[in-house]
Amino acid sequence: DLSHAYYILLDGTYFHKDGCLALLMDTANRRLLDYWYISRESYENVYPRLLELKEKGLYPKAITLDGHKKVTTAFMAAWPDLLVQRCLFHIENQGLMWIRRYPKSESGRYLRLVLKTVTSIKLKADKERFLSIYRAWQNRFGTLEPLENSIANKDLKRTGSLIQNALPNMFHFIKDPRIASTTNLLESFYSQVKHQYRNHRGLSHHHKVSFLYWYCYYKNVQNSNIL
Repeated sequence: DLSHAYYILLDGTYFHKDGCLALLMDTANRRLLDYWYISRESYENVYPRLLELKEKGLYPKAITLDGHKKVTTAFMAAWPDLLVQRCLFHIENQGLMWIRRYPKSESGRYLRLVLKTVTSIKLKADKERFLSIYRAWQNRFGTLEPLENSIANKDLKRTGSLIQNALPNMFHFIKDPRIASTTNLLESFYSQVKHQYRNHRGLSHHHKVSFLYWYCYYKNVQNSNIL
């Protein structure tokens, strides 16, 4: 019954660059509400599916996702009052990837320390501590050190923008613990499905999609029996 799914998760993972398996999960009982294989994460591929789910009774209060702009826009178009929680794991992981393991600049090294606290945020005190060190970084380094126009410097700037743009939707879970702070439940599911898929290499595209759909259905049935 979709009408009882108020807190949901969405994430997608790609298979050999020829498509993406998108999963929508009910946070409360960990059941998959929907799963579909699309060419890429886009408004055009997501919005029509959301309208179908809405017609079937889905009216969520909050969703946790990775911050993909077009996908977020699709959800807001379907449910204008929906609360969007940015996945803290994606913020931290993406930022650390861009900024690299050993940043050369002092600004980069400081920002790396800021990023490594993101997934540790659990309570209001953690939020205030994070905001304090992030604002200290902003005040100290201002416009991000005008280094040469290098890839590393561009990545440093977009890492700062990543955090700044995410701030309005980073902390909803603190006020409402029913909102997930990350999409890690889906990350765990993807690890399982990819492990099973590796045992079936060589499938045609059609059979690959059929296998992924079957596995999602099977896990839902298995989860229902456990519950």
